[in-house]
Amino acid sequence: MLETSARLLELLSLLQLKRDWTSSELAGRLDVSTRTVRADIGKLRSLGYPVDARPGVAGGYRLAAGTAMPPLLLDDDEAVAVAVGLGTVATQRLGVEETSLTALAKLEQVLPSRLRRRVEAVRGATSAVPGARPPLDLSVLGAVAAAIRGHERLRFGYTKSGGGEGVRHTEPQRLVTWGSLWYLLAWDLDRDDWRVFRVDRMVPHAPTGARFQPRAIPEGDAVEYVVGRVRAAGGASTT
Repeated sequence: MLETSARLLELLSLLQLKRDWTSSELAGRLDVSTRTVRADIGKLRSLGYPVDARPGVAGGYRLAAGTAMPPLLLDDDEAVAVAVGLGTVATQRLGVEETSLTALAKLEQVLPSRLRRRVEAVRGATSAVPGARPPLDLSVLGAVAAAIRGHERLRFGYTKSGGGEGVRHTEPQRLVTWGSLWYLLAWDLDRDDWRVFRVDRMVPHAPTGARFQPRAIPEGDAVEYVVGRVRAAGGASTT
């Protein structure tokens, strides 16, 4: 018999697998009594999972839509498909690029190494039509998005438009996508000022673990500020 925590995960996985289960079906799959199933359903509800009960002799349960998004359980193939799909959406101009990246960063943070290799294999075996869009390094985008989401200082190597290289230490605030390019708006700790960086010229270092309090965005709008800085620089990135 499974321990309680493992059994709850198995129960949740079963409920996500199909629409309706009778109490006896769940009891048989989990090798417990129907009374234990009822108790476990109560525990899932207390954790925020909306499980509906169907009355009657053959009464059962189904996982319903709720008011909040509870954690999902994904099998290996589903996790790989979601990671690849999020990465694809992040490269498209659909208005949800940054949201896709933050979701991808959360998922990749917990992916087992075997699944991470499968995701990278799919990406490495996929080609884009030449000239349609420059390749994006999703690992870089994911690292930047994770630092923004976690309010964590970010160190990275950076190549300037003229070819010079250096290391920057920043408080990353927002990602802005413009056409085929991504830009990071960040507070540069060494220069004590705002800077805009092209993400394709960044090489993130290991996570710093140092937290920061987000600052007020210049002019109140990250897009306007980034567009103004990029245009002032002649379409290139920042310093």
